[in-house]
Amino acid sequence: MGAEGIQGYLDLVDWRRRVADLYRLARTDGVGAFREGKDRLFAAHSQTPIPEEHLAAFGGLDYYDPDPALKVPCTLAPPELEADIEIDTGGPDGVITYRRAGRVHFELGGQECGLTVFSIVGYGGGLFLPFRDRTSGPETYGGGRYLFDTIKNHVPMPMAADGEPMVELDFNYAYNPSCAYNHLWACPLAPQENWLPVPVLAGERNYPSPS
Repeated sequence: MGAEGIQGYLDLVDWRRRVADLYRLARTDGVGAFREGKDRLFAAHSQTPIPEEHLAAFGGLDYYDPDPALKVPCTLAPPELEADIEIDTGGPDGVITYRRAGRVHFELGGQECGLTVFSIVGYGGGLFLPFRDRTSGPETYGGGRYLFDTIKNHVPMPMAADGEPMVELDFNYAYNPSCAYNHLWACPLAPQENWLPVPVLAGERNYPSPS
């Protein structure tokens, strides 16, 4: 392996460390500081998913205004189905196997909603939560967004109550997969059981690609 290849791995480690730093910052300074830091990271880091030809014009990502009502505490219950799901990414990663780790239930827009939390087989055992909603396509990335991916340090804010496994779904931190910015990426997307029946007007909107 050449020096350039080694540097690429080191840059990826640095990217993930900086992402983890942003989530830690968010716990004290809030979503505004998180977004400002993420824009700086996307604009300057060698591992940015923004295409190189767009960087000179990159002025930051587009977000909905923060909404405290879209911060939802949930109990992580056992999954309703046990079978794994296989998803073809359409890229070099091939078929991804999702293992259902649990299911969360909550209310949004007056409707009962549920999402499955997955663990990706062969991916280090982390928790992953993709979803689609009624904004997917016209306002947000058509393939859906992510709420967290703990292996990549996109970490939710866990809580504990009476020994029950709790997780806080803060849709203000919903973000696009890398393929939303650059067609060279292939990303696992939300299976149909994670398609919400309501619009989620929070988090990241469609990438404002320069014309």
